[in-house]
Amino acid sequence: MKHTPHRPLEFTQRDEAEMMARAQDFRALMKARRTVRDFSARPVPRELIETCIMTAGGAPSGANQQPWTFVCIGDPAAKTAIRAAAEKEEREFYSGRASEEWLDALAPIGTDANKPFLETAPWLIAIFAQRYGVTAEGKRVKHYYVPESVGIATGFLIAALHNAGLATLTHTPSPMGFLNEICGRPEHEKALILLVAGYPADGALVPDITKKPANDIIVWKT
Repeated sequence: MKHTPHRPLEFTQRDEAEMMARAQDFRALMKARRTVRDFSARPVPRELIETCIMTAGGAPSGANQQPWTFVCIGDPAAKTAIRAAAEKEEREFYSGRASEEWLDALAPIGTDANKPFLETAPWLIAIFAQRYGVTAEGKRVKHYYVPESVGIATGFLIAALHNAGLATLTHTPSPMGFLNEICGRPEHEKALILLVAGYPADGALVPDITKKPANDIIVWKT
């Protein structure tokens, strides 16, 4: 088996006071992040989206196979087609596909089948998971920990976009097979998330909700 060459780790040692300050600053930054459903049509440079996606591309993945594809959609016609297809699935979801329990859980957030942000926001990023890879010779390559890897990369991307000053929305119509057709992706790729990115509209509102406190999400074994 051929081994990949190794090189020294680039790592900056910091004292505990600086580490704590950086951790607190990042927590404050991310605490201000909110899911937005009212977007502005204000343009966002392609280079900014690319830089944030390349941050996501540096996320850890099973066997470093990087089993993801990010399709960046700014074309108005493509966004219109995506909205039409997504709303069709959403209408079926809200009119019978979803259980009452699921609808009750969504009720406080105030979502419905109408998704105008899919046309208004300057960028839609369709995130695909590669079930397996394909070499230049057409040979299938098994991928490992695909959902976990793509989930981690998506978290990196959301954080990068927020850090850059953009708002996001994780949209997950189900099923999302229409994205393969619109985005021209092969069958071995599965759409997991349609990430909406841009500036929030003036006066945008978000639900007045809170996150769980530390005691509800952290268990210490010391």
